[in-house]
Amino acid sequence: MPSPDVLPDCRAKSARGLVSTRSGTWAPVFCANCGVEGGLCPENSTFIFWLCTPCFETKGPITGLMVVPDHEFYQKMAHEQQETFGRPATHNELLQVVSEDASPLARLMKEARR
Repeated sequence: MPSPDVLPDCRAKSARGLVSTRSGTWAPVFCANCGVEGGLCPENSTFIFWLCTPCFETKGPITGLMVVPDHEFYQKMAHEQQETFGRPATHNELLQVVSEDASPLARLMKEARR
């Protein structure tokens, strides 16, 4: 039986570059292909994979994975939060949505974890 393809984690191997904020500690994220820095993710994330736009345009989508540009996904999240709460949701409200797991917003948040 062939082994599944495994994508690399796109965070630094060392703890250098961590950013502490009131919302937690954030780790830098790097393109899996060229290594350019691409922002931050929560330090306690279990896995992060990211391709920068130029590498994605050169290499194309990875077989078997859905690809949605970040700005489109964030627009969907903002729209669903507006539909559900009438405003941007708080952290605790998003945690509640995830625990109830029964709304379009919960499905979007699950999609983000993949």
